[in-house]
Amino acid sequence: MTQEFEPYANEADVLRIGDLEIENRIDRVSITGDVVFTKDKVGLTLAKELQSLIGRIVKALDAEKHLPETVDLKTTETVKNPFA
Repeated sequence: MTQEFEPYANEADVLRIGDLEIENRIDRVSITGDVVFTKDKVGLTLAKELQSLIGRIVKALDAEKHLPETVDLKTTETVKNPFA
């Protein structure tokens, strides 16, 4: 599940944990959506998956020797629908 997801490694990986969608980019990891941690084995599994992912994100950031103060994110560009 989250084991194949290497934070900041590429511009293609997308992972789901519950209804969370985690998008990998080389300059950021975006998490959108929501997840419910029920007080049962399913909730525990989801919590551990998210914990593992956040741990790998922190580890990747800690490993950066020259981590900038901030990263300038490009604004999204809206293009005309070529099929309209």
